[in-house]
Amino acid sequence: MGGIAIIGLQWGDEGKGKITDYFANFVDCVVRYQGGNNAGHTVVVNGKKYKFHLMPSGVLQRKKVVIAHGVVVNPEVLLNEIEMLEGNGFKVDLMLSDRAHVIMPYHILLDGAEEKFRGKKIGTTKRGIGPCYADKIARHGIRVCELIDESLLKEKIETIMPVKERILSAYGMKMDKEFFGRYVEYGKKLKKYVGNTISFLNSIIDEKKVLFEGAQGTLLDIDYGTYPYTTSSNPTIGGIFTGAGVSPKKIEKVIGVAKAYTTRVGEGPMPTEEKGKIGNYLAEKGGEYGTTTGRKRRCGWIDLVALKYACKINGVDEIALTKLDVLDGLEEVKICIAYEYEGKSLQEFPSSIKVLENCKPIYESLPGWNGSAGKKRYEDLPLNAKKYIEFIEDKLNTPVKIISTGAGREETILL
Repeated sequence: MGGIAIIGLQWGDEGKGKITDYFANFVDCVVRYQGGNNAGHTVVVNGKKYKFHLMPSGVLQRKKVVIAHGVVVNPEVLLNEIEMLEGNGFKVDLMLSDRAHVIMPYHILLDGAEEKFRGKKIGTTKRGIGPCYADKIARHGIRVCELIDESLLKEKIETIMPVKERILSAYGMKMDKEFFGRYVEYGKKLKKYVGNTISFLNSIIDEKKVLFEGAQGTLLDIDYGTYPYTTSSNPTIGGIFTGAGVSPKKIEKVIGVAKAYTTRVGEGPMPTEEKGKIGNYLAEKGGEYGTTTGRKRRCGWIDLVALKYACKINGVDEIALTKLDVLDGLEEVKICIAYEYEGKSLQEFPSSIKVLENCKPIYESLPGWNGSAGKKRYEDLPLNAKKYIEFIEDKLNTPVKIISTGAGREETILL
């Protein structure tokens, strides 16, 4: 059988939750492979909204779900999501990697302190994600296999705390030392879900369909994104191999998810951002407020320079285009096909933040449309909406195979 990857192609918030939920119906297992509870995936089923920060979105299709070792886990958040699902009648069939790193209280404190004292804010969610990944690389991390072993957990915390106390002191901060007991209880509650996810995934991937769900998006990738205004992990295709422990040979299809326009949360350059009437229109009609932070998203026209770059990195086979219905009612829609920088046309997405901050979008305009909302068949879409989709396909040399025309699971066109 093999794996299907669902990758965000923009600055996150592309609607991956809905697309994952849709495809989860056709697979046996859904895997989160990176990020933490800085992610926010919203899925609407029968008019009810479900919001996830750690749990793979496929859980609503009552499938086996895996949180792999590339994810950093806040145990309290995970337990709350399990409780919410069970309270809504869902049986949670979860396997949590014994190698996944655990977000500790000092990570959250340090995340806030570093953002406060940093010379230039990067827009972190202050959930402790970056400091947890930093500890992982510095070999100060605590993993799930230690969380569920009280003696090991005690030993690790006693080793790490003198270092953390000195760092917190430098920021003029102290922390409650009584968290140990809480984390022992978290470990006891999570223990039944913990397992060797590497072994499990490799044992089933040849016989069953496995869906890998990315959090955030390509332009927030720590290596490929708009550094330093990025997340702390690899939402791109390579994150699957390092974060879940499966071979690249096992991925048979890569689905890239992109909005029909562009949004981003927090700081950093965004060439097609519209700060006036259009930006407000997209934000209000699209409900562009962060699932995790509640912050209003910055909005603008679709950016094909960035999307072409994202498709290249991830080897995208097909695109899922979401929120097409949000563009209903506009007289014209614009598409960024290149950037202008110092009088020259740029076709490639630049690595330098300074360059990107000074890029101006070069647009092509297409006539707008009305009436795409809620459509379930391609032939029922307005002619100009079809032309918009075809323009994107042509410029990216990648087919659009999934079109979302509303928040509901059923408001999806599959070509």
